[in-house]
Order: sequence, then structure tokens, then C-alpha cells
Amino acid sequence: MAAAFKRIAREGFEGLRTRDVAADVGLNVATLHYYFPTKEGLIRGVVGYAMNRFRSTLAPAATPGGQLAAHFAGVRRLNREQPELFAVMGEVAQRAARDPAIAAIFAEMTEAWHTVLRALIKRAQADGAIDQTLSPDATASLVIATLRGLFMVPVATTSRAEVARSLIELERLIGLGGRARARPGAPRRR
Repeated sequence: MAAAFKRIAREGFEGLRTRDVAADVGLNVATLHYYFPTKEGLIRGVVGYAMNRFRSTLAPAATPGGQLAAHFAGVRRLNREQPELFAVMGEVAQRAARDPAIAAIFAEMTEAWHTVLRALIKRAQADGAIDQTLSPDATASLVIATLRGLFMVPVATTSRAEVARSLIELERLIGLGGRARARPGAPRRR
């Protein structure tokens, strides 16, 4: 997975050749095809590998609101420390628009992410950490759409500072830590 992930991060899907991936890890291509009979299978594995990195942002917290805040902070951390993760997910997102097999993989990933976010949002609402009038389903969709726009299409055009500002604003919009994140001396909006 790591070798295919690195190839996609460096060269996009155009650089993803199973022969090269096999050589990168010291396998012959027949062995690679035994485990991944199709290129789509390999891509599914790469998406799973990438999603495990995103799961690291869902660390337990003392409160549901804290867990949601930790997710946002974790995404910002990944953006700083692992930009290749966003390059790979951007490649998958762009390819999904043209390739039905990749679109199915991307849709599964999105649905899983949406389910987790919706549950986090519901728990944070029940705990009083965020605006209880928000639709958890629509808010999860908004978070996903915002992150895709910031990170995935295209990665190179969004500065890290803009990502950080945008995520802080999104947190404020859903009522998560907006007052705590206000700039010193800036008026607080309600």
C-alpha cells in the first residue's frame, strides 16, 4: 500500500504502474497481482491506507465536543505534516469523476466519513458543545464539502494559512470553540 500511495502522491494515477509498485517493494508483479488482481483493488487498498491516517484525527477526548474539535485540529495537523495524503486523496477525487470503479471506492469512503461525522456532530449537540439547531446530516455534508474544496481539488492552490483560517471559520459556524478561537481584541460574533 505504502509504495502505491507514494507513487500516486508523486506522479498521480499516470505514474501508478503495478510493475513499478512491485519493484519498489521487491516483489515480482505476479505476486502483487496475487494480492491485488486489479488496479482498482490496489487503489481500494491505497484509499484504505489513506483513511487510516485520517482515523488518527478521531482520537478519544474527554467530551464529544472535544472529540469533534480534535478532528478539526487533526486534519490541520495532517495538512501540515503529511501533504502527500491530500495529494493522493485529490487524485482519487479527480479520477472518481471519470472512472466508475474509482467513483464507487470514493463513494464508499465518503459515506463512511459522513457516518462518523454525523455521529460526532449528534454527540456534540447532545453534550451542548455545538449548535443544537443544526442538521447533523447537512452539517457533516458541509464539513466534507469544505474539506474537499480546501484540500483535494487542487491541493497546490490552497495555502496552509488559508486552510487553517477556513477550518477555524467552519468550526465557528457550527458553534465549536468560536469564542475560544477569536483573535485577541477582535469583537466576538454570536
